[in-house]
Amino acid sequence: MSSLSKTILSIILLYVTANSSLLAREGDQISIVGSSTVFPFATIVAERFAKNTDFKAPVIESTGSGGGLKLFCAGIGLDYPDITNSSRAIKSSEKEKCTASGINPVEYLVGYDGITFSNSKQAKKFSLTKEEIYKAVSAKVMTEGKMIKNPFKLWSDINPELPKVEIDVLAPPPSSGTRDAFVELVMHSTCKKLYKMPKKGADGYKENCSSLREDGAVTEAGENDNLIIEKLAANKDRFGIFGFSFLDQNNDKVQGSMVDGVSPNMDTIADGSYGVSRPLFFYVKKEHVGVVPGIQEYADYFMALTKSGGPLEAAGLIPAP
Repeated sequence: MSSLSKTILSIILLYVTANSSLLAREGDQISIVGSSTVFPFATIVAERFAKNTDFKAPVIESTGSGGGLKLFCAGIGLDYPDITNSSRAIKSSEKEKCTASGINPVEYLVGYDGITFSNSKQAKKFSLTKEEIYKAVSAKVMTEGKMIKNPFKLWSDINPELPKVEIDVLAPPPSSGTRDAFVELVMHSTCKKLYKMPKKGADGYKENCSSLREDGAVTEAGENDNLIIEKLAANKDRFGIFGFSFLDQNNDKVQGSMVDGVSPNMDTIADGSYGVSRPLFFYVKKEHVGVVPGIQEYADYFMALTKSGGPLEAAGLIPAP
């Protein structure tokens, strides 16, 4: 089938769907699904896009990277999303499903995400493993092959070489993309790779390794990052979980712990050697461009905001080199 035939088919499919009684959305509104980590960045872009252009604000749904790509690759037409956000590159199996549906996904590298485990510069700089961080903050921990309520009170309870001080961590709220990324990159990673737990089921890492402690060792700090810095400065034994950009803006007051032997900085986050980082993407359905208004304009607008010094960097995104 020629490219022209494919384009005509796409338009016909979109027209038929748009006039169906099962219409899923407005034909002039962009539909976006995918990664919960990219979601806050995409929301910033969507709000500014609607305010500064003549297009409507895209509808964005946080479905997870895998769930988003599944919906994205399922078909062409208004019953299917135009764009999907992803905290990883599309898999070959997902590409095959897209191809089978007549879809050519166009990849955009948004930047990188880095999550730090930081404390006051007046304190000792910690060097921790992901497992040690997990043991400090998770509601449940693995002991003798079983998940039990977290019993660790002091850092030295986790590792005798760590200071004999109480575990005290300020964590982002459940609504935060930083929280989502931290849970996936530290907690899920530990349970999956070290403890070999399955993803699903009562014994799976999604069920057992997603909740933070509620016994006083971990406190939700809210969205006021400046307040976090004040609290870290007031208590040198306390740690805070936040994005690298905020650490960078306050590096005269706070310091990021080494994780698995690597310090967080622009280079280690960008090249992936810092283990609590990853590239972030979004994928555009080429067949919908020029049919649903504003898709290409949105993609271009998004990429313009990813540049260094832009609003997305201020929100925690590490710009691509």
